[in-house]
This record gives sequence, C-alpha cells and structure tokens, in this order.
Amino acid sequence: MAPPEVPLLDARPPWVVVINAASGRQEGEAIAQLIRDALSQAGCQSSIRLVSHAEEISVIAEQAARQARERRGVLVGVGGDGTLSAVAAAAIRAGAVFSAVPGGTFNYFGRSHGFPEEPEAAIQAVLHGRLRAVQVGQINGRIFLVNASFGLYPQLLEDREAFKQQWGRSRPAAWGAALLTLCGRHRLHRLHLQMGEQEQVMLASTVFVGNNRLQFEHMGLPEASVVDEGRLLGLVLRPVGRLGLVRLALQGAMGRLADADEIERRVFRRLSVAPGGWWRRRTVKVAMDGEQHRMRSPLVFDVSPRPLWLLAPAGPAAEPRP
Repeated sequence: MAPPEVPLLDARPPWVVVINAASGRQEGEAIAQLIRDALSQAGCQSSIRLVSHAEEISVIAEQAARQARERRGVLVGVGGDGTLSAVAAAAIRAGAVFSAVPGGTFNYFGRSHGFPEEPEAAIQAVLHGRLRAVQVGQINGRIFLVNASFGLYPQLLEDREAFKQQWGRSRPAAWGAALLTLCGRHRLHRLHLQMGEQEQVMLASTVFVGNNRLQFEHMGLPEASVVDEGRLLGLVLRPVGRLGLVRLALQGAMGRLADADEIERRVFRRLSVAPGGWWRRRTVKVAMDGEQHRMRSPLVFDVSPRPLWLLAPAGPAAEPRP
C-alpha cells in the first residue's frame, strides 16, 4: 500500500478555525480573540467561524476545510470531542491538516495527543506543533475519533445531556447521569457479529468500539495499545441486571473493567454488527464521539484507510489520569 499523501503547509500556515459557540457565544468570542492575538504575534493569518447552532457545524466545517486546503493552512476545531470529530472528518475528506483547541467534559482526544487543557497553552502548542498521521475509526463510512457505539450507550449519552441541563457540565455530573440510566430499563438486542471469518449470534445490551488508548487505559483494559497499531477495540456487553450494570460502571471508573466476565473484548480492523428481528431493516440509534445519529444496519466498524493529518504538540501525549 502506498504511503498516505502528506498535505502541503505554508511556512507560516494560516488558521481556518471552527468554534462551537452553541453553549456560550461569549466564551467562543473570547477564544476567538485569543487565537487572533496569538496568530498576529506569530505572523500568521486567521479566518474564524463561530457556530451558534451545533447542527450547522458539519456544513461549516466542510467549507472551512476546503479553504484550509487551498491556502495550505490548518483547519482548527475548538470544542469537545463531538465538535472535533465533525471538523476532523471534514479535514480528512478535503485532504487538509487538522488541529484542535480542545474542551468538553472528558476531552479524550485532546488529552491523548498531548494538547493542554487551557486554551492559551493549547494555541501555543499548535503554533509550535509537529505534523503526524493519526488513526481514526469509521462506522458505516462516517469518521469517529474516540468511540462509536450501539445499544445502551447512546441512551446513556442522551440522558447525560438532559442531566447537564440541570446540573451543568462536569465529570461528576456525567457519572451521576450514567448511574441513573443504568438503574432504568434496557432493551436487549439479538445481534449477528462478523469479524473476518468468525461469526457469532448473541444477546447483548450494547456494542462499544473505541479508537482511544487513554480511554481504555482508564478502564484498565490491557488491550488499550491496539488502537495505536492499526486496530480497534470492541466491547460487547452480555445480558446483565441493573445492579450488575452499576457494578460494571464502578469497575470501569476504578480502572478494573478487565475483571468483568460479562464483557467480551474484540480486537479487529473490521466488525459488522447486524441487529436481528424487526430491527434488521430499520435504522438504529448510534453514538459517535458523544453525538447521536441514526444509521441503517448492518453497522460496520473499521479503521479508516485515510489517516487524519494532525498538527499536535511536539511533546509526549498526556499521562492517563482518572
């Protein structure tokens, strides 16, 4: 296979920036000003788009990605993992270089690639960053950076978003919402799984596929490193009661999920998941990097043949932390 084509960058590449300002325009404008000031001092140009409605991010990111490619610049996403995923997908399609000023509740993408959490420090890290190819995942051809899932996990994210409206965005609030979801009623799905020559039919409540080493290290899974080796890691949760789900959530939070017999772990490059019964010909709800979508089955999880060209901090990635 031929090596991937490296996008061209100007000596002082301009930034084309997409900022998710849906949760607060004032904060978005403040970050935009930080970027303008930093780039002005560095002798670089900037073009900034503040997006007030989350549903517009993908369309605006496509336009921004084309501009970044034409100007030999960098497409920069500002926001949480969902925002970065949408902007990064546009960069891959356009053949543009991508970078980030990360935010959000868990910020797995930014932390795993060594981006500082403070916006000023992240901006400086990008200005002095190095270009490298980064693996991304796909579900039915749509890009995800951190994880994608079907079943219980998308419901957990939906409940978490409602919980945030009342209690705000924080990791403790996210865990509280998760526990409430796990104590509710859940659907079991009869799934047909195919991975290479292996086929299996089983009952499961969720299929979770990850592309982020840091997230799996937090869970305590020994296979975490496979996502740096051209593969993905899938977790399939077999039927378990409500108390069992709460126990599994606590094991994950404590980094002991490897001890859970109820979870099957699969390492793969391509996994097909086909819900059986009346679900077979219908669309199903999936979650990708914290955002929900509807897709037709079968759901095909695989490694994208095209990498993400990421301008990332030159130092080592962030150390795992709870």
